[in-house]
Amino acid sequence: MRENAAAGRMNGMSRGDLLALPVAVDLETSNRALGLGRSKGYDLAKRGDYPCKVLRLGNAYRVVTADLLHLLGLAA
Repeated sequence: MRENAAAGRMNGMSRGDLLALPVAVDLETSNRALGLGRSKGYDLAKRGDYPCKVLRLGNAYRVVTADLLHLLGLAA
């Protein structure tokens, strides 16, 4: 049963969780979906090397969910 539960999850988030995300998510959520640690994710975003589109809104980062899903192979 554990293998079946793990098969439906990608990097700490299930397929259903990923498909239910809003249009843009915070960097923490994107990091979790990609299996990145907090420090690594923020470092990549600051350098402009994050693997999908990141928007800088004041002091906050937002990741475009469509790009995240495309990167994970879940885009329609």
